[in-house]
Amino acid sequence: MKISSAEFVMSNSDVAKCPKDRLAEYAFIGRSNVGKSSLINMLTNRKSLAKTSGRPGKTQLINHFIINKSWFLVDLPGYGYARVSKSSKKVFQKFITAYFSKRTQLVSAFVLVDCRHEPQKIDLEFMQWLGEHQIPFSIIFTKADKLTKTKLPIQIDEYIKEMLKYWEEMPNYFITSSSSGLGKDEILSYISEINTQLKNS
Repeated sequence: MKISSAEFVMSNSDVAKCPKDRLAEYAFIGRSNVGKSSLINMLTNRKSLAKTSGRPGKTQLINHFIINKSWFLVDLPGYGYARVSKSSKKVFQKFITAYFSKRTQLVSAFVLVDCRHEPQKIDLEFMQWLGEHQIPFSIIFTKADKLTKTKLPIQIDEYIKEMLKYWEEMPNYFITSSSSGLGKDEILSYISEINTQLKNS
């Protein structure tokens, strides 16, 4: 898939106010500072479509972007950032949960994980929640360029081992680097295949 257009549509914290279009949606979510904005910009060939910041936790709303005028990329708030107040975390959690529970246009979620770190409890619990609620998702391992070619497969293997303690099989996953473009074609091809299936069903 080639992305020829990517436009910001709206931001809000109320799922009821999300776009009424019946277009397929793909939601991107992960812990703060996982590289979500950089990944979205890399996928869409836009340097500043999603706002990148040195201050984690910047995304605090549901952000809709329409891609090729045919599907939505949804940028959701990061979770697990200590500096965000407890009351703010509860608000985020409430509308993130509402989004996943109520948004019928959602086709799949992408859970971003920093491949440099060992499996984090908050990520594992969130993916468990998605599984329990039968919400399809893939894992996107970010920042692969920060690891050596030897270390990267070791880290991924360790994550797979941890996931298989809870899952019968490893969920679909992608290995990416926003700086090199690694994983871009694979993710876009995956979305394109699903969109084609939806169109033909």
